[in-house]
Amino acid sequence: MTIEEPKQIKEKVRERYGAIALQQSSCCGPSSALPAAATSCCGDEMAEVRFVDYGELKEETVPEADLGLGCGIPTHFAGLQCGETVLDLGSGAGIDVFLAARAVGPEGRVIGVDMTPEMIELARENACKAGFQNVEFRQGEIEALPIEDESIDVVLSNCVINLVPDKRRAFAEIYRVLKSGGRFSISDMVTYGDVPDTIRQDIALWTGCIAGALDRDVYLELIREAGFREVRVESETRHAASEYLNVDDDTFGIASITVVGRK
Repeated sequence: MTIEEPKQIKEKVRERYGAIALQQSSCCGPSSALPAAATSCCGDEMAEVRFVDYGELKEETVPEADLGLGCGIPTHFAGLQCGETVLDLGSGAGIDVFLAARAVGPEGRVIGVDMTPEMIELARENACKAGFQNVEFRQGEIEALPIEDESIDVVLSNCVINLVPDKRRAFAEIYRVLKSGGRFSISDMVTYGDVPDTIRQDIALWTGCIAGALDRDVYLELIREAGFREVRVESETRHAASEYLNVDDDTFGIASITVVGRK
C-alpha cells in the first residue's frame, strides 16, 4: 500500500500502535535480533528496526511499559534534574515517562503526549499500577501539542518523530513549548544514502519507522532551522538495508541516533 496523504499516514500509525497497545507487547521487542524482513516476526510488510534494550532500567519502573518500540534511551543524555518539568513525545505505554519521573523526583513533573487513545489508556494504567504521582498523559499530536508555551524544561522522544508527516512543524512545536534555555534529547531513526522511492512510499514501512525517517543531515538541519543551538549527536548505530529489508543493496541504510540540543 502506497502513501497518499498525511491524513492516511496518521490513520495507519494510529491503527498500528493502537493494536500494539491492545496486545501489550511488540513482536519485534528489544530481545529480538535484526532479521531480514522475510524472516521478521513482523513479516515482509512490517519490517521494524529496534536497537535498544532497557535492561535493568525497566525493572526500576514498570517492566510492562517497555513494548519494544524505542530506538534509544533519551533519558541517558537528558541530564534530568530534580524538580524539572519534562515532556515525552509519543509516550506510548510510558517507559520513558516513568524513567524521567524517577529522575526529576516528587518535586518534578512529567507529561506524556500520544495520539493513540489505546496507548494513553495503557500508560495511565501502568502509572496507577506503579503508584506514580508526578506523571500525566495527554492525547494529542506532535504537530499541535496540547502544552502551553515555554512551560517545559526538557523534551524527550523515542523513535517517534520519524512517524510524523510534518517534521518541520514538529520541531517548531518542540521549540514553542520549551522554556528559554530548555533542552531536548531525542532518539530517532534517520537514513543515509539514497533510499528508493518504492520504500519511501510504502505505508507499512512508514509505520515500521523506516519510510518516514529523514536523511541524517536533513534531520539535523531541520532542528537547527527551528532555532535550536548546541545540536549534536550523542549516540549513533548504523545498519545497512540488507540487514532489515529483503533487498540486495547496501548503498543505503538506516541509523538510530540520539540527538540533543538547547533553545
